[in-house]
Amino acid sequence: MAIQRNNLAFYDQQASHWWDEAATIAPLNRLNPLRFKYFDQVIPRWQGLRVLDVGCGGGFTCEFLAQQQAQVWGLDQSAQCIKAAQDHAAVGGLPITYRCGVAEELPFETASFDVVVCVDVLEHVVDPQQAVVEISRVMRPGGVFCFDTINRTLRSRLVMIWLLETILRQIPIGIHDWKKFITPEELRAMLTQAGFGPAKIDGFNLFGSTVGETIAAYRFYQTTGKFQASFDDDTRVMYIGTAVKG
Repeated sequence: MAIQRNNLAFYDQQASHWWDEAATIAPLNRLNPLRFKYFDQVIPRWQGLRVLDVGCGGGFTCEFLAQQQAQVWGLDQSAQCIKAAQDHAAVGGLPITYRCGVAEELPFETASFDVVVCVDVLEHVVDPQQAVVEISRVMRPGGVFCFDTINRTLRSRLVMIWLLETILRQIPIGIHDWKKFITPEELRAMLTQAGFGPAKIDGFNLFGSTVGETIAAYRFYQTTGKFQASFDDDTRVMYIGTAVKG
């Protein structure tokens, strides 16, 4: 039986368990401190900024931003995830506004946001170019787009699909489609077409650059439940970046 790739039904299935520490989705929450260590170099103060999280799932990044005192909106195509996010924010008393929708047709007015965050998402959307155009539309001039995604290389196929999905089963089988991964060159072109200035892009290196480093990174995660990351020039698997709207 053929595996359905880019199978986003997983997120609906996980919605009711999104915030359980033992849930399959839980490791994604542990990436936020690492991501924002990078994003904070460009945005050292989040307080009061109007921030949209595109592809927010059950609210990990939205709540992280709300705790930095940003004004936060979150959008996801999964109604189940949006409900989970709303319920959890209500319990914590966090003033986050959630909407159901898709990245290619954002239900927000033009120039509404100071910052748009889009992490672990561009490799899943139907039309990434249109998503980037819409992200640009809802940002004010001078606003910052913060993103990460997965490169389309032989190494990313080996690590993200063969190793993490098929062998180690750390990621649900079918969640990724290697053909939908986006090279940094492709994303730079999308950003330019959408009116952004030159993007700053670096490797978001969770797995090391050699087989030995990959094994060591996995053992560290298995032992501690934590990720280690370096931001370097190795963009072969994941990469992270920022771009300013012109």
